[in-house]
Amino acid sequence: MLQLVRAGARAWLRPTGCRALNSLAEGAAPPTEKPEQVASEGLPEPVLRKVEFPVPAFRRPVQAWVESLRGFEQERVGLADLHPDVFATAPRLDILHQVAVWQKNFKRISYAKTKTRAEVRGGGRKPWPQKGSGRARHGSIRSPIWRGGGVAHGPRGPTSYYYMLPMKVRALGLKVALTVKLAQDDLHIVDSLELPTPDPQYLTDLACYRRWGDSVLLPHSPFFLTGHTRRCLNVYSMLKHQTLVLTLPTIAFLEDKLLWQDVRYRLPYPLSLPYRPRASAHHC
Repeated sequence: MLQLVRAGARAWLRPTGCRALNSLAEGAAPPTEKPEQVASEGLPEPVLRKVEFPVPAFRRPVQAWVESLRGFEQERVGLADLHPDVFATAPRLDILHQVAVWQKNFKRISYAKTKTRAEVRGGGRKPWPQKGSGRARHGSIRSPIWRGGGVAHGPRGPTSYYYMLPMKVRALGLKVALTVKLAQDDLHIVDSLELPTPDPQYLTDLACYRRWGDSVLLPHSPFFLTGHTRRCLNVYSMLKHQTLVLTLPTIAFLEDKLLWQDVRYRLPYPLSLPYRPRASAHHC
């Protein structure tokens, strides 16, 4: 009962002028729009590139800054949408290891060769009789157990270490390498390769100014992108260099080639369709 009396007294003694002033201030204040909406209206869309291929419904495109090579400042001219199946795949380190080892052994040829007991000079006669000398029996001084003899089970070069990985594994290796470079902020996208000066020292100073690292990989021709050897854009080169610089046409070319590998071996029709044999002609 005492608590109810105290609550009623506080409500009676509370000033009502503040409520009136607040209601007047709210009525007099004009309705203002949100500053974010006003600021966003009239500005150009910063996305310079849209994804050209369909994206799965449960995924979204990956965005990255587009830079310019026309100045030393970190000039960001806009954003680029990247396909998630190429630049946001699972970081499969085992795939990277398989592709890197395959590239190192792709053209490897070992010329190591040792001579057998038949190829070593000498040792044609029996060193001593079979019986009577008390020594162990031998038939040639070029036996593998003799010093200066032939080598048993040695390398017989030239030996080729050539083997082929499945095309799906090689394409997945490129996707994983591009994903890792983008996640580590070592992938830089430029709008074009236009430079303000033809001096080759400009690119070196630009990479040093932007802290791109000691080694920069900058593929610029379609021939450099279509192969799988060390002369082309490959997993080994991307792992060897610290920074990868790609242009917008190069991004489109890579997405076209790598996404085509996903649907390359698909059947043109589903296997669930019923088989309908052709109607055979009946001869009278």
